[in-house]
Amino acid sequence: MAEASRWHLGGTPKHKLHYREDVEIRTTLQELLLYSIFLINLCILTFGMVNPHMYYLNKVMSSLFLDTSVAGEERTNFKSIRSITDFWKFMEGPLLDGLYWDSWYNNENLYDLKNSSRIYYENILLGLPRVRQLKVRNGTCKVHSFFRSLMDECYDKYTSKNEDTADFGLKQHTEWKYSSPRTNSPWHWGFVGVYQNGGYIFTLSKSKSETLNKFINLRMNSWITRGTRVIFIDFSVYNANVNLFCIIRLVAEFPATGGILTSWQFYSVKLLRYVSFYDYFIASCEIIFCIFIIVFTIQEIKKLKEFKFAYFKSIWNWLELLLLVLCFSTVFFSLYSNMQIYRMIGRLLRNTEKYSDFYFLAYWHIYYNNIIAITIFFAWIKIFKFISFNKTMSQLSSTLSRCIKDIIGFAIMFFIIFFAYAQLGFLVFGSQVDDFSTFQNAIFTQFRIVLGDFNFAGIQQANRILGPIYFITFIFFVFFVLLNMFLAIINDTYSEVKADYSIGRRPDFQLGKMIKKSYNNALEKLKLKKPETDEDKKRMENKDLAEKARREGFDEKEIQSAEQMKKWKERLEKKYYSTEIQDDYQTVTQQEFRDLFLYAVELEKELHYVSLKLNRVMRKVSALQY
Repeated sequence: MAEASRWHLGGTPKHKLHYREDVEIRTTLQELLLYSIFLINLCILTFGMVNPHMYYLNKVMSSLFLDTSVAGEERTNFKSIRSITDFWKFMEGPLLDGLYWDSWYNNENLYDLKNSSRIYYENILLGLPRVRQLKVRNGTCKVHSFFRSLMDECYDKYTSKNEDTADFGLKQHTEWKYSSPRTNSPWHWGFVGVYQNGGYIFTLSKSKSETLNKFINLRMNSWITRGTRVIFIDFSVYNANVNLFCIIRLVAEFPATGGILTSWQFYSVKLLRYVSFYDYFIASCEIIFCIFIIVFTIQEIKKLKEFKFAYFKSIWNWLELLLLVLCFSTVFFSLYSNMQIYRMIGRLLRNTEKYSDFYFLAYWHIYYNNIIAITIFFAWIKIFKFISFNKTMSQLSSTLSRCIKDIIGFAIMFFIIFFAYAQLGFLVFGSQVDDFSTFQNAIFTQFRIVLGDFNFAGIQQANRILGPIYFITFIFFVFFVLLNMFLAIINDTYSEVKADYSIGRRPDFQLGKMIKKSYNNALEKLKLKKPETDEDKKRMENKDLAEKARREGFDEKEIQSAEQMKKWKERLEKKYYSTEIQDDYQTVTQQEFRDLFLYAVELEKELHYVSLKLNRVMRKVSALQY
């Protein structure tokens, strides 16, 4: 009996089990608090990088250069350019009017800053705008023998191998002579090609009239030829009121099919990061962020040394490693972009008579923003690691972990059918419907169809027979069959998890109890709540269990029987599992033996009841299978 009094079932001392559980709870709670501080700091850091004025600056500049129409032709603006004639009209009209703001609206000259233009009177034009074109050589493709009598010239699409580097036209200035690309300049990904730097370049003048004469001279001497494949218009502005740079690139692509495709990029970035007191507060958050990275790295190294290869069996450890890689990448991009900015910005601002290439700086700054956006996303996902304190969230994680194999098997079947339909749509409608013009577009279009966004009229017009057949069968198999199978997998697994939770097979480790206990202790220490006695705690616990049992469909008789069994169990544990018993042998009274016997009888009844329920469930499952 003394042995039974000192040891819990299974051979482990009960007080040691409670101690281990308390240590685990406190350790997890400390990790959660530490990670919460890290997440708050990261959120402050990311939101401090974004300025609401960025959107408005982009909107103002895009409205000026994209939506302004040519004088006398309201339908001709940069977005609607389709021919070389329209392009030159834009260059000599809206572009010049948008770049050169020499005076106030009443023609009063209010400023004189080295004869620089101030767009909308607030945005200083940095340096001089630049126009650059890339060409391809004649003979880069072959003309079929049937048409050689009609056409002997052939200009293929743009590639670095097909690029024309020979001087042409007047052969006098940089606009007629090829300039080699710089090695550190990023390439541009357009609609019909990927374009490198360099090409035939000329910078505009600070005088509007000189620039207009330059455009006229280029137009009259056929600067744009059949070999032209793309023209870039690059310039940058700075708004001191909001401390933002706006780097602008207007792109006109000349595909081998003829016509012109226009695109644009407006990047509002904060290159001068530390100016105000709030900026220095963000700098302190960056330092704290680096400290957290070091702390988390040390923790993961210790875990790796302790668990070795077993460390990689947990998906949360993989998420930790991914998050650390992203954090180090964020620090690297931040340091590199800041070094490039402080190395180049002074030189760019001093050369006001040349083009200031801020596009390179904006390119790296945008990459930094993208990396830190992905980092904050996975940082929020890591919160699911600490969701055991909430029953609903714990059920969600258990459901996803249980059905992951079924979802993977379903995903294979789903994407086989999905890609089959995508290729069918691309081959049948690709030449006539923009949504199916490429295989990638066809894939995203089908996702939009699933969400209810589709252009049935365009599909039907492209092919009056296959169009409706494609649409109806795709909706039937993907929307009505496959998606409902996916929901059925999730629903069945969730029902199983909920059933397990209802019979008590839930995680024993619940962080919520520890948080609630700490909260109540804090209120008691602040004298905002009366201390609870053991009797009060037991009474509240029994009341909560009874309410929960009523919600789950148990009747009053079953609830009372369970409460009686619990009382017997507590008395027996207090008598025989207590660690405070000093005697080696304890006598068992007749009343105690009777209580133990009744407790065993009730347990037998409960086991019989559970066995009947399981047999009933198994019969239903067998009936469904046949």
